Amino acid sequence: MDFGICSATKLILTAHLLLLAGFSIALPEYSISNSNSTQINSNSVLVALLDSHYTELAELVEKALLLQTLEQAVGRHNVTIFAPKNEALERHLDPEFKRFLLEPGNLKSLQELILFHIIPTRINSDQWPTHSLSTHHNTLSSDHLHLTREQKSGERIVGHAKVIHPDSVIRPDGIIHGIERLLIPQSVENDFNRRRTLRSITAVKPEGAPEVDPRTNRLKKPAPPAKPGSPPALPIFDALAPGPSLAPAPAPGPGGPHHHFNGEAQVKDFIATLLQYGGYNEFADIMVNLTSLATEMGRLVSEGYVLTVLAPNDEAMAKLTAEQLSEPGAPEQIMYYHLIPEYQTEESMYNAVRRFGKVNYETLRVPHKVVAQEADGSVRFGSGDGTAYLFDPDIYTDGRISVQGVDGVLFPAEEMKPVEKEVKVAKVVTKTRRGKLLAVACKMLGALGQDSRFSSCH
Repeated sequence: MDFGICSATKLILTAHLLLLAGFSIALPEYSISNSNSTQINSNSVLVALLDSHYTELAELVEKALLLQTLEQAVGRHNVTIFAPKNEALERHLDPEFKRFLLEPGNLKSLQELILFHIIPTRINSDQWPTHSLSTHHNTLSSDHLHLTREQKSGERIVGHAKVIHPDSVIRPDGIIHGIERLLIPQSVENDFNRRRTLRSITAVKPEGAPEVDPRTNRLKKPAPPAKPGSPPALPIFDALAPGPSLAPAPAPGPGGPHHHFNGEAQVKDFIATLLQYGGYNEFADIMVNLTSLATEMGRLVSEGYVLTVLAPNDEAMAKLTAEQLSEPGAPEQIMYYHLIPEYQTEESMYNAVRRFGKVNYETLRVPHKVVAQEADGSVRFGSGDGTAYLFDPDIYTDGRISVQGVDGVLFPAEEMKPVEKEVKVAKVVTKTRRGKLLAVACKMLGALGQDSRFSSCH
């Protein structure tokens, strides 16, 4: 019993000693890592640059995300910064080049440009080379900067820029010289020229995936390019569908407190316009009294749909027979065929038929379409005998409903085909006629009393 207690106590003491030894070993390493951390003094040249009158360069340093990189560089060695004056970056810099530097995708070029102005060594104004010497120094961007002096004036030159304020800011860990212009390394200039000529952002022509012939398990040969002047691959109606330039822009979206269109008011407005315009009373009467089409149009417009109405005038409506209007649903079918679910004006329709020759417009009488083509400087609807010309253009246009007057009632092409009646022809049975030579022979045999022996004579 005592032996078990003593052994347990020894184990606990051993564990405590191991923990203390671990802490004693870890503490020196932690203190060493803290001693290597970089701390920027308030008297640093980097802080002086951010607080100096070189505000444009300081702003570029912040936008290039180089503060941490420069802090590490200043912590390792002294630096010499060549700071362009603010006017050089505000007024004398190409706006297109400045826009290129500030684009997010060109952050690397901006960083190289700024690091090109910093040399990782201290160079005071009195350490500048003489007239006969020229020295080059490595910059933080791994490029070279040449320091020279003009022979006549003795002005200090770095690269292609003159030093206008030597020893502008002096700090224990670095120095700042003011220069007249921005220094641009060759790598940044090449990136800008490549970007300007669109070499790096040129769009790649999309190519379809290769197709395999299931019969031969080989790649199909691509179709040869279409020859100039060949008909388009898409039909005219498919080409017209996405083309906003062929049709005028519709009215803006629904507004107001209820956020919907007032379709009933718009339908009443266009019917009143038809009556005041004159010559379309029969069409308006059928829409309002004979059918419920006016109410249906109001609901469609309230939902945001657009309509183009081909309205036949009174002379065309007078040609309709009683049989055409007496069949159940006939007035509705006639009206539906004159409603196009698009917003078209006289100008847009004429431009379409002039461009494509013949255009098929969808109608509310599905699946029938109305054909439009150019004729005599106007638009002609329909084909064959049942055609109608655009007679009164743009009677009513409000962005949702367009009314175009026509001089005829339109019917689908299937209904315009005449019905061919079958005429029964009576069959005429013709008796076989005997030849003249056989008749003469039978007559002679009859005279001799021998005609009964020959069946051909009976």
